[in-house]
Amino acid sequence: MLEYMNIQIILLGIGGLILLWAVFLYNRFVTLRNRVREAFSDIEVQLKRRYNLIPNLVETVKGYAAHEKGVLEKVTEARTRAMGARGMAERQQAENMLSETLKSLFAVVENYPDLKASTNFLELQRELRDTEDKIQASRRFYNTTVMVLNTMAQSFPSNLIAKAFRFQQEKFFEVETEAEREVPKVSF
Repeated sequence: MLEYMNIQIILLGIGGLILLWAVFLYNRFVTLRNRVREAFSDIEVQLKRRYNLIPNLVETVKGYAAHEKGVLEKVTEARTRAMGARGMAERQQAENMLSETLKSLFAVVENYPDLKASTNFLELQRELRDTEDKIQASRRFYNTTVMVLNTMAQSFPSNLIAKAFRFQQEKFFEVETEAEREVPKVSF
């Protein structure tokens, strides 16, 4: 009888440890999922900041380079497309296109020395460079958090908890073009 009770206590102890382990992993997955959402929100905040800077930049350039209408329209169109993008893949594509059109805008600006010397333009350029740096940092944080979540969701035995509670792997916020991998040139 005593042996039977000892075995029951040991089994209950093992069961309790397994339950605690499962609760710990579940809570870890919840924390990581929320960090991924927070990190993506940080990216969106910086992208919104960039979207808000672009009309001012376009207006400043328009005053000096009125005959560069095509470039200005492409920047405005790319901004609109990026703001309306839904889903990770569409957003990445739209952001890559916006970065490309901004680079072409800055290439056009090279032909206008008065614009390059404009205090307003220089301030917008500084703010845009700062925003681009923050977007890059936010992407790195997001991708690091996604990597940790995905690694846990794929690794044994935590993958058992991930499957049981339907924790999904997340997609990385990737840069698709070589030009986007380069730091945008905004210095004059």
